[in-house]
Amino acid sequence: MGQQMWALATAQLDGKPTACLVRDENLYPLASLAAEAGITLPTTVAGLFEDWTANERLLQRLGNTTVTPFAVNEAELKAPLLYPGKILCAGANYYDHMAEMGFPGTTKESQRLFFFMKPPRNAVVGPGPTVLMPRGTKAFDWEVELAVVIGRTARHVSPEDALGHVAGYTVALDLSARDFNRAPEQFYKLDWVAGKANDTCCPLGPWIVPASTFPDPQKARLRLSVNGELKQDGDAGQMIFSVAEQISRASEIMTLDPGDVLLTGTPAGVGVPKQTFLKVGDRIDAEIGGIGLLSVTIAGEA
Repeated sequence: MGQQMWALATAQLDGKPTACLVRDENLYPLASLAAEAGITLPTTVAGLFEDWTANERLLQRLGNTTVTPFAVNEAELKAPLLYPGKILCAGANYYDHMAEMGFPGTTKESQRLFFFMKPPRNAVVGPGPTVLMPRGTKAFDWEVELAVVIGRTARHVSPEDALGHVAGYTVALDLSARDFNRAPEQFYKLDWVAGKANDTCCPLGPWIVPASTFPDPQKARLRLSVNGELKQDGDAGQMIFSVAEQISRASEIMTLDPGDVLLTGTPAGVGVPKQTFLKVGDRIDAEIGGIGLLSVTIAGEA
């Protein structure tokens, strides 16, 4: 397997979620690879991030193998990180998205980076027919985002040092009930929990690529289609606050722990400016160059 590109996934194999190494469209169970190599590795993807520096070195040592792989396209992929720690999401962080939301000419100096949170256990799902539209919403919207997985504890880190705390990157969807989000009659105007923290509304996947193979997140290309129609096509160079600046700022607010996830904002092309929203049965295909394609379909909540 040598120095080929690799990623980390969680797949349902033999009836249970199984941490896997991804190479050449194949899944190799980590436990089998570790046993063959005579090394000890955690049995979950989350466990790898608890000592990412050491575990990444071990993963990079895994060479040619006789372990029988599973084909990616024949396996049921779960969210690569089944149980993240915290999920922080940057709001309104792309210039072109700000413009489509009615704020053209936005400058960085006029903005303050802010975050909201999603509940990790109930919001995170993987690819497939996994998303339940929140009951009662009539404005269910899409956002493709580059997601950062923390691999080293970060507290009061500088932007210059921030990327050194990243283990890897994956594709995320920030799905929003826009009508639940609005509270114009209240002094606070926006209800972030009601609009953003719904069950199944943070798909992640299809896998996590290590930061060592994805050196410049600001060059990431993000695309999203609904039922085959391209809606978003942008790049992370449109971010108002870079990935490094986001990690730095978040680490001033709270300690970032290994296994925490940051969603870093979305480019233009969301549904709300045109009042075009998702419905039950819709398929979303979200892709980030250098990472992969995350596809989900929308079901109705019982």
